[in-house]
Amino acid sequence: MPKTRRPRIGSLQFWPRKRFKKIYPNIKAWNKSKDNKLLGFIGYKVGMTHLHYISQNPNVKNRVETVSPATIVECPPLKPFSLRFYKKINYGSQVITEILSKKQNEELSRKITLSKKQNEEIPESYDYLKLLVYTQPSLTVIGKKKPEIIEMGISGNLEFAKSLLDKKEIKINDVFKENQYVDIHAVTKGKGLQGPVKRFGVSLRQHKAEKGTRRVGSLGNWMAKTWRVAHPGQMGFFKRTEHNKLIFKIGKDDIATKEGFHKYGKIKNDYVILKGSIAGPKKRVIVMTEPIRDKKAHLLNITSIKK
Repeated sequence: MPKTRRPRIGSLQFWPRKRFKKIYPNIKAWNKSKDNKLLGFIGYKVGMTHLHYISQNPNVKNRVETVSPATIVECPPLKPFSLRFYKKINYGSQVITEILSKKQNEELSRKITLSKKQNEEIPESYDYLKLLVYTQPSLTVIGKKKPEIIEMGISGNLEFAKSLLDKKEIKINDVFKENQYVDIHAVTKGKGLQGPVKRFGVSLRQHKAEKGTRRVGSLGNWMAKTWRVAHPGQMGFFKRTEHNKLIFKIGKDDIATKEGFHKYGKIKNDYVILKGSIAGPKKRVIVMTEPIRDKKAHLLNITSIKK
């Protein structure tokens, strides 16, 4: 009997499918708010759990206890590195000048060569500001000492940007709050070189085929190979963005267990519980930013969390 038709697997929207340059993502678009605040934060993926909650949505009559999967992200405090002034040119944006922070950790020397010169001159005209922050993985148990340096957007005036640069540490409570939506930027789990069957879900050929069964039937034109045909290649380790992930809870220490989390360990810093799953394996760097697509969040009454 003939097999029923099944649509292809794998979105053609993401192309080319090649490895990302770094282990952590970069953010190119920011949603500026009216308030003075930092527009993003960095954490480390701990693992998944599930929790019970009751939605406080006024449009729902029967408020029944709901079970939802959730992801835990440990968020050690960030430290400011420098303040960058950008100017728009014909080919994009260009950094005019950069003011370094006076308080820097010695662990930064593992990542970059620290400059001894201090520039405190503010340019007369600039278009926007960005703050470079770096993580403190030594405060966690993931066994890493080299920090990540990531550029974060700022919503506010110059005085607020200077106050961020003078801060000793920036905590997750200074940026986000509970029952708020955020955008998640991460690099997915890498799977290396894979064939078209696993990569795109191509159906297996019959056993009487002339060549191998785990391949496509025809590659198309002999001269011009089209990208629409499923080929073997890199699978995973791509930068992906997921919009509007709900923050269930922001806490500290009350979710710790004696054994810690599987393949991660114990949580020593503030943590964030996000609804659903997010990209990347455990210990992967996760960047949370203000949502670009506006969506209203309803209050949630959490009854219990699996530990």
